Amino acid sequence: MKNLIFDLGDVIIPIDLRAPLRNFAMLANMAEADAEALWKQHGIWQQHETGLIDDDTFRAAVREIMGNRPNTPAHWADEVIDTAWNSVLLDLPVERIDRIRELASRYRVFMLSNTNAIHIREVNRRLVSLGQPTLEEIFERVFYSHELKMAKPSPDIFQHVLGEAGLVAEETAFFDDNAGNIRAAAALGIQAVHVVPPKTMLDYLQDF
Repeated sequence: MKNLIFDLGDVIIPIDLRAPLRNFAMLANMAEADAEALWKQHGIWQQHETGLIDDDTFRAAVREIMGNRPNTPAHWADEVIDTAWNSVLLDLPVERIDRIRELASRYRVFMLSNTNAIHIREVNRRLVSLGQPTLEEIFERVFYSHELKMAKPSPDIFQHVLGEAGLVAEETAFFDDNAGNIRAAAALGIQAVHVVPPKTMLDYLQDF
């Protein structure tokens, strides 16, 4: 094994996927189930994650979708929207970052994440506040879905990473929490490691 590719959410940093829904529902004074229905109907999460809409368009869509109701303010500041959106990100375990940095001395290390620019800026802000390098400095290269305009589990994104970084699939381990992503990577010959709670990435890295 020569190469290690890491997912971000629930591999490096724990996440709570329902937290943004709870926060936007509270801001809009609506039930969480109603907020969830609106998100699914309009699909702005996926559009943001695959780079079909940028940060400003995403925020405008949130204001339109969540704020277009009687007695509900539709002019939330960017910071209000970003704070609610970033509530998906829980506390960042520094020991996971330390382990990756240690592995980087023996392996080529990469990140492949379905994400968006708002979340990446927040993760990097937290890393710097903890005295750590940014994601772009920790990894040899980062691959973000919103920049590539494609997302896991599409085989295309895995093939793009292998090609761009010059990696041999059989010499590459991929760590992800999503079973669909794991199956897609394994189908290409990548050594796919499914990170399943209560274990963390640190448990799966013991033999590296």
